[in-house]
Amino acid sequence: MKSRTTKYTTVVFGLVLVAVGLYLIKTSGDPQGMMRALPYVCIGIGCGLFGHGMGNMISERAIYGDPELKKKLDIEKNDERNLAIANNAKGKAFDMMTFVFGALMVSFALMGVDMIAVLLLVFAYLFVHGFEIYYRLKFDREM
Repeated sequence: MKSRTTKYTTVVFGLVLVAVGLYLIKTSGDPQGMMRALPYVCIGIGCGLFGHGMGNMISERAIYGDPELKKKLDIEKNDERNLAIANNAKGKAFDMMTFVFGALMVSFALMGVDMIAVLLLVFAYLFVHGFEIYYRLKFDREM
C-alpha cells in the first residue's frame, strides 16, 4: 500500500502544476513554439495527478473503519474471474484500436495533415504492435 506521504505529495504536486499552468497562461503575452502548449499540458497533468491522489485518499478513508469491506474489495480485485474479464476486455479493446487507428492514419494522410503528425501516429501504432508481438512470443514460450 502506498504511504500516506506519497498520496499527499501527489495531490500537492498536482495542485502546483495546475497553478503553474494557470500562471503561465495569465503571464504569457504571445507565446511561441512549445510555450503555446506547455501551460495546458501542466494543467492537464496537474488535474490528473490531483484527481488520482484525491481518489486514492477518499477511497482509503471510505474503507478505513470497515476491515470486512476492505477484505471483500481485495478479494474482488484479485479474483481470477474478474481478472480474466478485465484481460478479455483489454484484448477486445486492442483489436478495436487496431482498426480505428489504421483508419485514422489513412484519413489523416488523405486529408493532408502535416506529415510529422501522421508519422508520429504511425510510429506509435507500430510501437504498440511491436509490444504485442513481443508478448505474444514471450507467452507462447511460457505456456
